[in-house]
This record gives sequence, structure tokens and C-alpha cells, in this order.
Amino acid sequence: MLLARQIKFCRACGTAVQYVIPVDDNRERAVCPACGTIHYENPLNVVGTIPVWEDQVLLCRRNIEPRYGLWTLPAGFMELGETTEQGAVRETEEEAGARVELQGLYTLLNVVRVGQVHLFYRARLLDTRFEPGPETIEARLFRESEVPWDEIAFRTVRETLRHYFEDRARGRFGLHTGDIG
Repeated sequence: MLLARQIKFCRACGTAVQYVIPVDDNRERAVCPACGTIHYENPLNVVGTIPVWEDQVLLCRRNIEPRYGLWTLPAGFMELGETTEQGAVRETEEEAGARVELQGLYTLLNVVRVGQVHLFYRARLLDTRFEPGPETIEARLFRESEVPWDEIAFRTVRETLRHYFEDRARGRFGLHTGDIG
């Protein structure tokens, strides 16, 4: 299990925090001994899409760490002030330079050990013009038989793609949830 303890100083007054169990709570939190502010550490949301054109999916080759040079679906951290849907579309535009129409939430995967929740949406590509951003070496369409399975960057992406191709073969798509160790 992840034990973050990433907060060192109070965001309100700058005093070094202490990890204690606050009154009326059940777990340790970063608490400021000077001003009493309780700082919560919560999971981050990663949002992205499975962009599809006919029988192909769009993958991006990473130009950043972690997992530089490996393939992924366009995705990234959700920003404050946006919905999960808006974040997924933004990340697809930023990483692949692709324009999409969302078709619904497809996978929701908990990655507890790194404090993340990954949400992928099915998406229909509006065209095949891609203009990858600085985080992407290249953006390319793959048929199922062409997917570089041994070069997929993250387990959440591999699981999402596996579900997608299985559902496509069955002719119906559902919502998939799970935990990634």
C-alpha cells in the first residue's frame, strides 16, 4: 500500500507538518502544529481516450519519462476546472493533435500503489490528421494485429486495449472497472 507522506510544510503558514490522526478522523494526516490546518493527500485522476478510426486505434509513442519511447493511449492528468470528459479531449488534442467525439466512459482502473485512478473514454476520430505535441514522438493508427503489445507503456493502457478488442469482437461495449497492482 502507498504511504505518501509527501507534504512536508503547511501550505497555509509554512510550518513543518506532523503526521497525526486528527480528532474525528481514522488515519494519519499532515497537520500543521502552528495553525491547525489539515492537509489531505488524495489520488490523482488520469484521463484519456481510445481514439478509433474504422478498425484502427490511435496510439502515441511517448517522448517523456516515465516509459520514454513506448506506446500509450493519449492520456494525462486531469486539471482543476475541467470535467473528466473535457480532460480526456484536451489530453487527446495535446498529445496526438487528434480531434475526437467521445462515446462514453469505457474503463475506470484504480492504481492504488501510485495513488491514481485512470479513466478512459471511447472516442471516434473526426479525421486522420494528427499533430503530436511535445510529449509525443509520433501518433499512429494500428489494427489489432499491428498493436505493439510488448511496447505498451502502462498496464492500464494494455487492459483498456484488451477490453476494447474483446468487446469489439462481441459487437457490444460496456463499462470495465478494476484494480491494477
